[in-house]
Amino acid sequence: MKLLRDTWLVFGRYFGLLIRNPVWVALGVLQPLLYLILFAPLLQPVAALRGFPHGGAYNVFVPGLLVQLGLFSAAGVGFSLIAELRAGVIERLRVTPVSRVALLLGRAARDVISIVAQSLILILLALPFGLSVHPVGVVIVLALIALTALLTAAIGYTVALWVRSEDSYAPIIFTSSLPILLLSGVLLPLGFAPQWLRTIAAINPLSYAVEAARAVFNDQISDPSVIKGVTIMLVLTVLAVFMGARAFGRAVA
Repeated sequence: MKLLRDTWLVFGRYFGLLIRNPVWVALGVLQPLLYLILFAPLLQPVAALRGFPHGGAYNVFVPGLLVQLGLFSAAGVGFSLIAELRAGVIERLRVTPVSRVALLLGRAARDVISIVAQSLILILLALPFGLSVHPVGVVIVLALIALTALLTAAIGYTVALWVRSEDSYAPIIFTSSLPILLLSGVLLPLGFAPQWLRTIAAINPLSYAVEAARAVFNDQISDPSVIKGVTIMLVLTVLAVFMGARAFGRAVA
């Protein structure tokens, strides 16, 4: 109970900061919306090629955009933590009885809710373009995006506590995020990639999340790829939260 109470208190503080500046939610939707408007129409001719997944261009492209949103929107969360480290906020937490795990979960819960809200807005905006998805599928995909966001946020906070500098944090996070994103098939299905690229992509956990999301959007909820993708992301998220909690514990010890 103490963990839940502490998590709620930490979440309330950072969620309050978020809703006082809702422009960040709008900006988070802007980039994937531009992809949706300016890039997705280019996939219409590609959708007719052999090897392109069934379901239409938008049912293939939008799930990739959602995973991209979960990755990149959560990748930058460490900047605010580094600012608090510099301001002495984390130092002052040493004298409080708040759970060290809650320090991570409360922050990350704010990030997850923000990204899930952005994802839902993106899905609604994509419906007039031709996206079709069952309401149950929306819930499953949003849960998958929440896991992706929590995984990325936990890693981001851990790296921020390790390096304690924006100059080091930015190249580590964004340089590593780019190949992970490209090897997940968010823009084009990996079925079009050469064999050597698909072999490398097979070790990228994000590719399984994209595959699972696309299966859900094509009403294949019982497809094994859905269970595989959710399971992989869940296991990695638990490990990342454990690492992040340890990093917070050491920072305020």
